[in-house]
Amino acid sequence: MRVPEPDAPRRAALLTLGCARNEVDSEELAGRLTGSGWELVDADSGSADVIVVNTCGFVEQAKKDSIDTLLAASDAAAPRGAKVVAVGCLAERYGAELAQNLPEADAVLGFDDYPELAERLGDVLGGHAPAAHVPVDRRTLLPISPVERPAAASDVAVPGHAWVPNLARTRLSDAPVAPLKLASGCDRRCAFCAIPSFRGAFVSRPPDDVVAEAAWLGMHGVRELVLVSENSTSYGKDLPGGTSALARLLPRLTHVPGIDRVRVSYLQPAELRPDLLEVIATTPGLAPYFDLSFQHASPAVLRRMRRFGSREDFLALCERIRALNPEAGIRSNVIVGFPGETEDDVAELEAFLTGARLDAVGVFGYSDEDGTEAAGYEGKLPPEEVAARVGRITSLVDELMAQRAEDRVGTEVTVLVEAAEDEDFECTGRADHQAPEVDGECVIERGSGLEPGEMVRAVVVGTEGTDLLVSPRETLPSSVLAASGSGRGAG
Repeated sequence: MRVPEPDAPRRAALLTLGCARNEVDSEELAGRLTGSGWELVDADSGSADVIVVNTCGFVEQAKKDSIDTLLAASDAAAPRGAKVVAVGCLAERYGAELAQNLPEADAVLGFDDYPELAERLGDVLGGHAPAAHVPVDRRTLLPISPVERPAAASDVAVPGHAWVPNLARTRLSDAPVAPLKLASGCDRRCAFCAIPSFRGAFVSRPPDDVVAEAAWLGMHGVRELVLVSENSTSYGKDLPGGTSALARLLPRLTHVPGIDRVRVSYLQPAELRPDLLEVIATTPGLAPYFDLSFQHASPAVLRRMRRFGSREDFLALCERIRALNPEAGIRSNVIVGFPGETEDDVAELEAFLTGARLDAVGVFGYSDEDGTEAAGYEGKLPPEEVAARVGRITSLVDELMAQRAEDRVGTEVTVLVEAAEDEDFECTGRADHQAPEVDGECVIERGSGLEPGEMVRAVVVGTEGTDLLVSPRETLPSSVLAASGSGRGAG
């Protein structure tokens, strides 16, 4: 076993899978470790004493990816006697069962171990790994969440801003965009989703805490915030002022020093209040971007999913958004092959997608998830039929998304540059209607000389599928964007 020298800092590597919420959790874990004297190293460096894998447990493919990553980490760690520890959603969801079936992991830790992570990893290195926890339905517990933090030991001053707590978060990337967690947990009971059972009840973060962390991120080179949670439209329901809290919070975030664009993700269509819709669509500094969880468009399927809405309802919502801002971006995910889904239901979904002109759509085939209501439904479709419907809807949305991108040719967009040009790759970034990783990107003409973190006004001159080819017109200093918007008709 590799044992650190007596005076040498212990070294940990963090690997993160899954969604942006996990990215925040990993940076909070990194902050706890560095605050306890640990050194963070790259997993490929060969110098880690412990490799911590922050797993995802959302759907079957995510579980497989997490297990494959744990096995690969074990293979890399074994020759030098390093340890491998599983944390995150898969570890929380399966606990002792995962530990029993995956001996390659030296420990499996749940969310309640996060505050004492440094101590737990020290126990693992000392050969005294804690027993894997026995999972419980976290909806039955008090709403304890990884977003809750102890009082800060010290504060730092932000020019032109209130005092900001010295947060327990360490950035693991120098990207100019970063996720910021609004809340944790979910109180919805969608029939296909197991997330509430292991993420727990919905807990909003106090608005001042969100603003403080935004200011901290702005001090660390972030220009775009992506606000994440399991359900952002529920934000504030457990705070004074109720669900209008998010509509009040968002304009505050646009005035945080260093932050030029704020994006909200994970919106529930049935909970999107008119005041919040208008704020997102029209406030300078907020991306007019609507990440709407439609999931389907057939009322019969939606009812079985324990959701609400219809093709007509969802099309009307898209129309209201575009009436306020014609260039607003709208994306969604849909599930096909849900138990009992008929050909008429699929046709209803196709009609909605054709009429909605969404910028991006993720298509998922239904699969049973442990502990969900839908796992016990009758009317399951054969896997080959589910796969066929996934292919059918995917082909449709690929065509529709390409058409939507073509609609933007000739418009002006504001692009945050994320990757610089080199001999092999062109400079790339994202416009207001493009979220990190899940949507298309902007490919900037060669020779621009732009660097990551710069923001530019550009004109869309062509498309490649969902990607936009853009010609830069003007570089925007940080102070300009909050007082400007983007629109059609660039010269």
